[in-house]
Amino acid sequence: MAEKLQVKEDAKLLEFLFLRLSGWSKKKVKERLKGASVAVNGEVTTKHDFAIHSGDVVEVGVVQKSFGIQAPIRSLEILYQDKEIIAINKPAGLLSVGTTQESKNHALYILRNQLSRKNNAVKIWPVHRLDRDTSGVVLFATSKETREKVMSKWSESEKLYLAIVNGQLKEEKGTINEPLRLDEKEYKVHVGHHPYAKPAITHYALKQSTEKHALLEVSIETGRQHQIRAHMAWLGHSIVGDERYGTKGLRMGLHAKKLTIIHPIQNKAMSFEVDAPREFYALLT
Repeated sequence: MAEKLQVKEDAKLLEFLFLRLSGWSKKKVKERLKGASVAVNGEVTTKHDFAIHSGDVVEVGVVQKSFGIQAPIRSLEILYQDKEIIAINKPAGLLSVGTTQESKNHALYILRNQLSRKNNAVKIWPVHRLDRDTSGVVLFATSKETREKVMSKWSESEKLYLAIVNGQLKEEKGTINEPLRLDEKEYKVHVGHHPYAKPAITHYALKQSTEKHALLEVSIETGRQHQIRAHMAWLGHSIVGDERYGTKGLRMGLHAKKLTIIHPIQNKAMSFEVDAPREFYALLT
């Protein structure tokens, strides 16, 4: 649930947030604003200098529904950038890549516009993708050649997620080693042995539990489509808010917290990490 803050005097939005969220680091406050999880009088904004006035209501931890009308996102939080690769923090509800050539509401398009200048249009290529309703680290390359270099060692990459699931787990840690098969007609992944199923391994560890939900740290050895979502549902603990494999909610409880890759030029391990937003942790209760 979003935290509502009453404005008592005119100010700029970022200054107001720094003052009222004094227990947060300034970096975290900026991340929430950039991540489109702050609204003024019900309207989402990412502007630091947005003017607010006495009587306004500021909400922090706003969840934008993927199935509803979203406020346009004009910029994304860049976690790391060099001449070869760019890592961003993708908010939940945003596609990694557009489904049509005309689509503009996706991370690839937004990042291209964000980095381009009037006489210098930037081209970037997605190295991997996250589902629309999964937040967290997404990696892009600045050339096709760089992308291929990263992908050539993708098997050595490490992917760490946070997941909030339904129910209480009997075991605090475990491994799911069940093959997966995508049914393209249903656009749904089926778990279990089948001639067309591919191997998939998911490890999970309990971090915190409440009466109805559990927070897990999840790592995957394979990167199958919907792997964590399908595996956790098969285990009997579907991801909170996952309509396809469980029940619909305001947002899905899945966040890509950390990605470690072999840098295509430096040829050494490099990690990119970002914590889940406040509204993600609110799903626990």
